[in-house]
Order: sequence, then C-alpha cells, then structure tokens
Amino acid sequence: MLKVGLTGGIGAGKSEVSGLLVSYGALLVDADRIAREVVEPGTPGLAAVVAEFGPQVLTAQGALDRPKLGAIVFADAGRLAALNAIVHPLVRDRTAELEAAAGPGTVVVNDVPLLTENGLAPLYDLVVVVDARPETQLERLVKLRGMTEEDARARMAAQATREERLAVADVVIDNDGPREALEPQVREVWAQLAERAAGA
Repeated sequence: MLKVGLTGGIGAGKSEVSGLLVSYGALLVDADRIAREVVEPGTPGLAAVVAEFGPQVLTAQGALDRPKLGAIVFADAGRLAALNAIVHPLVRDRTAELEAAAGPGTVVVNDVPLLTENGLAPLYDLVVVVDARPETQLERLVKLRGMTEEDARARMAAQATREERLAVADVVIDNDGPREALEPQVREVWAQLAERAAGA
C-alpha cells in the first residue's frame, strides 16, 4: 500500500485531481467527509461535542448546527482546540480503519485540505500538491463558486501560502490551465504512484 497525501489551496482543483485518481483506481480517504461522518446524530463524536459545547450547538432535528459551532470556535482559539481534540482522533482512527481495509498494492489517496497547515506531511509516503497561481484560485472562487472577491481572498489568506505548500510537495500537479491540460499530468502521476505501490 502507498499512502499519498493530496493537498492544494482552495480553488486549486484538488477535488478534480482526486476524482481523476479515483477513476484510475485509487482509494480515496476524504478527511473533510470523515470529519462530518464522525459527528453525525447518534455518534459518540456528536455526544462528545454536545458535552463540551452544550445543546445549543444542535439543530431542532438533533444534528450538529455547523454555523453555530463555527461561530463559537472560529472566534476563540481555545474552543477550536477543544473541538479539534474531539474530532481529530476520531478522524485519525476512521482513516486508519479505511487504510487497513485496503489491499496490498493499493494507492490510498488522503485528501487533506490542511495538510501543510497541520504539519501532516510526515504521515504519508509522499505528498502531492495541486498548484495554481493565486490569481487563478481567486478567479475560480469568484466565477465558479460565486464567492465575493473579499470572501475568496479571506479564505485564501487563512490557508498556507503557495510557497509553504510547495515546500512539502514530493509531486506537484500544475493546474493553472484548462482541464484538458490537467488530465494527462494526473495520468502520468498515477502511473508513478501505481508503480511505487506495486513495488512496496
């Protein structure tokens, strides 16, 4: 098994790349999706969040009220650390389960948005960074996701810099151009990953 960390700034096209890798045969472990799953109604994760933050972080239906919880934790580093102390170990355990179920020779792609920010590069056999110029990211966020320019710039500023991401990269996929230019690059990277996984 080959453990790959996949990351990239918001609007760089990481989801596009992970989708292509899955279509070639990679097993995708999506950290954001798992983080949502471990706090679904009825889970020990949600119970722990409610014990820490109180029932006001629940919707009327008993699900986690993400905007309400976000308003609490993003205004207070201590509260954010408390939330992370609950969620991160659950995500780590679930990720380990998924990886353990992967057969030998499998390329396991971990889609981790904050890989650089959280110093997670050492956890992977190699790190793939999807790269685009900040101008390209901004344009995509405004045109494709409908964000205001101000909101897009704030989201970008909250993440690692392009230079910080590139510093942890073993492989860089340039996604500054159209999708047609992306696919051949990703296919080539996949061939390298599959070869390494088979050798491992």
